[in-house]
Amino acid sequence: MSNLTPTADVGDALRDRIQTTLETIRPALQSDGGDVEFVDFSPDDGVLQLRLVGACGSCPISWTTVKHGIERRIRASIPEVSEVRAV
Repeated sequence: MSNLTPTADVGDALRDRIQTTLETIRPALQSDGGDVEFVDFSPDDGVLQLRLVGACGSCPISWTTVKHGIERRIRASIPEVSEVRAV
């Protein structure tokens, strides 16, 4: 019997870690009338797709929020994430 974790379990574990990290980011976004939604994560290339909603969804500096705020915090906590994209 192998000690290897099935790929689906690894993906689920990464998704759980991403969701946990997003929960630490959410209060700052919500204080400005916005929020963030998990859309998808690809373990193959490490790309995390998020959707900014509320005030964040239409904010003219949302790209800065994604790249310099959300991406920086997520990549610091989860090295498997190579990039965060807003969709």
